[in-house]
Amino acid sequence: MRAALFALALLALAPVLATATTQQEVEESLTCQCGCGLTVHSCNHLQCGSGEPMKKEIAERLARGETKEQILAAFRERLGEKVLSSPTMQGFNWFAWVTPFAALLIAGTILTVVIRRHAQATAQALAPAADRAGAPVSDALRARLARELEALDRES
Repeated sequence: MRAALFALALLALAPVLATATTQQEVEESLTCQCGCGLTVHSCNHLQCGSGEPMKKEIAERLARGETKEQILAAFRERLGEKVLSSPTMQGFNWFAWVTPFAALLIAGTILTVVIRRHAQATAQALAPAADRAGAPVSDALRARLARELEALDRES
């Protein structure tokens, strides 16, 4: 019996709960115009001169049955594209969505190439002379190296 009453109460409150969720979704989609840089829902200014009227207008529009898209379109029409908390995928705004991912991809590619080249250069520098030249070091080169090292030791 209690379960049935609880279910009935939830059904009665469902439209109210759905409206509250929609209210928050719309508020999160709009940027407060007071200069705080936060969404209308997150604005932390007490009695904000921009956020509070926007919240009231959103509630009124939802009560009239307008959808989220209709409300956002009305605010965008009146205040411009800057009122949206995230850019749309229309026109040049797609660039704002793509740029961060493209920058990460390009930076990762460049970093990979630089690291590989550095590793190859280090490996070649550390490789013995026989490996680099493809032939063993001649006795004449060994004798010349010994003479130059002795000369360096005498100068020091």
